[in-house]
Amino acid sequence: MTENPFGAEQFGQGGFDMNALLQQAQQMQEQLMSAQARLAETEIEGTVAGGAITVKLSGTGDLLGVDITAGNFAGDDTDDLTDLGDLIVAAWRDAKAKVDATAAETLGPLAGGGMGGAGGGGDSLPGLGF
Repeated sequence: MTENPFGAEQFGQGGFDMNALLQQAQQMQEQLMSAQARLAETEIEGTVAGGAITVKLSGTGDLLGVDITAGNFAGDDTDDLTDLGDLIVAAWRDAKAKVDATAAETLGPLAGGGMGGAGGGGDSLPGLGF
């Protein structure tokens, strides 16, 4: 990606090299696909209550598992079960924030910066569903 597709040195002032542009686009696509594959293989955990609840997500945000430490919640107590549900949601949010940060760090330069911001905007990452 070192070659300038608008290289004036090849075509005079204002020249345009379509082959170089297409080659750069293909390289960026390959890099993006590789980064997405690495994210899909990454596991990220979110924890709350001193590790009583741990939620595991893939780097693309898929829920992989929920671990609950035994002895912290009574299965027959309505308040404990309500608290358990709230803690699972909090652990998921912790993991999701880490997933988003990891995805932004991994894909950020590829998802928007390489094409002058054309890769998307806001907090979402194109093609990943988040």
